[in-house]
Amino acid sequence: MSSDLAHKIRLIRETETSGRAEFSELIGVPKKTLIGIEQTGRVPKGDLLSAICNLWPKYTLWLMTDQVNEEAGQISPEIERARQTLKKTGTDTESRDG
Repeated sequence: MSSDLAHKIRLIRETETSGRAEFSELIGVPKKTLIGIEQTGRVPKGDLLSAICNLWPKYTLWLMTDQVNEEAGQISPEIERARQTLKKTGTDTESRDG
């Protein structure tokens, strides 16, 4: 479980920030702590998970249960990356029509 959670944290970091330093600052943990979680699968403390969920609530359901509910705004980093790609390529009909 902890390695799955560490992997999920890394996916969120890679999707939402420019790197570990920025992510660490945003969630209020030392960069070394984040490295320890991502590289060793160390179990993160609840306050770290809470900080991530407060900053990026769209990932809460996925982070905690591995499920998504797009209608409720609960997505995964993979969905967010696909949305970003669509916007970059100009094939996002929502941004053109809305």
